[in-house]
Amino acid sequence: MLTAEHRLRQRDDFTVALRNGRRVGTRRLVLHWAATDRAHPTRVGFVVSKAVGNSVVRHRTQRRLRHVAAQRLPLLPAAGGLLVVRALPAAADATSAELAVDVDRGLRRLGLVRDG
Repeated sequence: MLTAEHRLRQRDDFTVALRNGRRVGTRRLVLHWAATDRAHPTRVGFVVSKAVGNSVVRHRTQRRLRHVAAQRLPLLPAAGGLLVVRALPAAADATSAELAVDVDRGLRRLGLVRDG
């Protein structure tokens, strides 16, 4: 589970990541990364819209993404980053393993983690 200090909750932080950050997409996800000059731990937020499915499907998708992100948090830069993971409709039918592959692919393409 993501600790409170690693959760992205403020609307302004989401806006910074979505508008000013770098973006990469996969078939199921879009990852937005923004490095900031503020002194805070790297924080992760999620956007799962109604296009993904009904409430049960959206929450299940978000729980899976939150679990995957918590496992990858040690690989991310330690301070000053904002990561927003936006689920696309295809994420509704994805398993946790498939979402993990997409997150890893996105993080590599953003240059946040290395291959291997």
